[in-house]
Amino acid sequence: MSLDPRIAAALSGVSTATLTTVLLKQGLRNVWMRGTVPLRPGQPRLVGRAFTLRFVPAREDLATPESWSSPTSTRAAIEAMPAGCIAVVDALGTPDAGIFGDILCARMARRGVAGLVTDGVVRDLSGVLGTGFAVWCRGAAAPPSVARLTFVDWQRPIGCGGVAVFPDDVVVADQDGAVVIPQALAEAVVAAAVEQERLEGWIMTEVENGAALPGLYPPSAETRARYEAWIKRGL
Repeated sequence: MSLDPRIAAALSGVSTATLTTVLLKQGLRNVWMRGTVPLRPGQPRLVGRAFTLRFVPAREDLATPESWSSPTSTRAAIEAMPAGCIAVVDALGTPDAGIFGDILCARMARRGVAGLVTDGVVRDLSGVLGTGFAVWCRGAAAPPSVARLTFVDWQRPIGCGGVAVFPDDVVVADQDGAVVIPQALAEAVVAAAVEQERLEGWIMTEVENGAALPGLYPPSAETRARYEAWIKRGL
């Protein structure tokens, strides 16, 4: 399922910090995936639907180089990824086994996958960076995935960075990390997030003009009235 272009466009202008606040107001406290750091500083904000992949701890009879040719492999999963999706990978937070390297990242880029978000690490770092593929992860390590992990499935519910992620949930990633928006809440979250960004932009202007924070952030009834008047003036 592709993401509604209207939702994608709106979220491309909303920070993950704002999204965590909006989701908190809706009762969701655990939406920020721990360990998901942009691999390249300055990567543009990423927005797309989650295509989930899951690893479990390595079992010696299954976690072998031969498993890379199995029908149940990361290679097969990549070929099932639709253009525009974000590969979200449960790697158990493992810091010393790279789940994807430069060749797999190059293939995802070629297929039009928007990016990779994982609580694990990648390998072949210079090659991965050379592909230009957008990656949010814990870092890099030389050993392959089978040194510590066994790949078991894709497009099933996973836990990434301690957060439940379901196939087709909406994912937004920026310099603060990656956040998941349950697909059923996407419309409501977008509307609230866009308004929150506009309000905070106005508050920042007030701060830059010398306004004190009490009564401004969070806004009092008087401040809210001034903000509403500003909106009506179309400024």
